[in-house]
Amino acid sequence: MEYQLIHKTVYHYSEPVTVSQHAARLEPLQDMRQSAKGFKLRIEPAPDVVTTRTDYFGNRTTVFGIRELHKELVVESSSRVTVSGVTPPVPVLSPVWKDVAALFRDPVSPQNTGPYEFCLDSPLVRLAPVFAQWARESFGANTPLLAGVVDLMGRLYREFEFDPVATDVATPLEEVWEERRGVCQDFAHVALACLRSLGLPARYVSGYLRTVPPPGQERMQGADASHAWFAVFCPANGWVDFDPTNNVMPCDGHITVAVGRDYSDVSPLCGILTGGGEHTVSVAVDVIPLG
Repeated sequence: MEYQLIHKTVYHYSEPVTVSQHAARLEPLQDMRQSAKGFKLRIEPAPDVVTTRTDYFGNRTTVFGIRELHKELVVESSSRVTVSGVTPPVPVLSPVWKDVAALFRDPVSPQNTGPYEFCLDSPLVRLAPVFAQWARESFGANTPLLAGVVDLMGRLYREFEFDPVATDVATPLEEVWEERRGVCQDFAHVALACLRSLGLPARYVSGYLRTVPPPGQERMQGADASHAWFAVFCPANGWVDFDPTNNVMPCDGHITVAVGRDYSDVSPLCGILTGGGEHTVSVAVDVIPLG
C-alpha cells in the first residue's frame, strides 16, 4: 500500500522567540516492511542551521536552529511511503516466553545485547512488581511468547479506556495505571512496563495509522493523527508489532516513523528556546492512500 503523508505542526507564541533549537523525527523509517521516498521538510521561519543524521536507534533526525525573532513556528513534513502487507507470525508457534526471557538474563550473550537494552528501565517506563503481577495473568508457565502478548494486548484494550483529555505527554505512567485511561502513547507505555517487568524486550513505536471515514462521509483533511504502539522481540521473528489501542497486530495500515525505549526517544518535534512566553500548538496529519 502506498501513502502520501503530510504532518504539519504550528506553534504560536505570546511573546517573540529570540533563539530556538529543535529536533524533528518525522522521516518514515526504512526497513524490510516499508520504503519511503521524496521526504521534504518545510520550516518557517527558515532556520540558520539544518543537519540531518541517523540517531542511536536508527531514526532519521533533523536538527535545526533559528536565530531570528518569531512568534510562530511552522514545521511541515511530506513524503511517500510504501508499506508491504506482511503476514503476522502465528502466535501459538512462537517460543515459550520463559525461554525467551532466559536469553536476556545476565550474563547476556553477544548476539542478544541489542534487544537486551529494551528489557531495562527507560526515562518514562519504570519496571515494578505490580506490572509483572498483572502481566502474568497472560503468561502461564508454557505460554508461547506471542500468544501471551496477544492476550495482554486484548486485556489492555478491554480494561483501559481511550480518553484523549485524560492525559498529556507529561502524565506519569503510574497515574495512567491507577486511572486506567489515556491515549495510544499511554497504552504503549503500560505494555512496555508489563513486558519488561517479566524480563522481555519491548520497544516503543511511533508513526501513523490510516483512518477510514464513516460510510457515506468523505475523508477530512488533517483529521488523521500520530499514533503509537509497541513491539516485542521474538528470536524466531525479530521485532513483532502490537497495537493495544485497536487490539490488532499492525499490517499495511500502520506506517512506522521511529522506534525507541519510550516516547522520549521518538517525539516528532522537541526543542529549547529563549523567550516565547506562553504558547499554543496545533497539529494536522494526513495519511492519504494512493492505491
